[in-house]
Amino acid sequence: MSFTENILCAKSHEYLLKNEDDTYTVGLTDYAVEQLGDIVFLELPEVGVEFGKGEVFATVESVKAASEIYMPISGKVVEVNAALVDAPEQLNEDVFENGWLVKIEATGDASEQDDLLEYEDYKEELE
Repeated sequence: MSFTENILCAKSHEYLLKNEDDTYTVGLTDYAVEQLGDIVFLELPEVGVEFGKGEVFATVESVKAASEIYMPISGKVVEVNAALVDAPEQLNEDVFENGWLVKIEATGDASEQDDLLEYEDYKEELE
């Protein structure tokens, strides 16, 4: 089974993956990283901070542009991928397995996921 079968994507190019412990992994989609080009800087939030759906929780800078990263659902940060802060270029190599940004506990309603797209539908929207 491929990783992308289980993820939901926001139109703002973040993905959401439900983990076995009922937390969620949040990251940038492969499309977003491709568009950004070589990533040179990443700023992630502290553990324990809560964000509402659609709020900016991180920023990423590439040689082309700086971008804000939005929270796909409301949640409290329970883990941050600190390795990426030290080596943001890893995002260019792998957005899913090692390139995740944060893990969150959902704090909102399940209906917040209603406007997220399955990966295949997200890819079709891009075409």
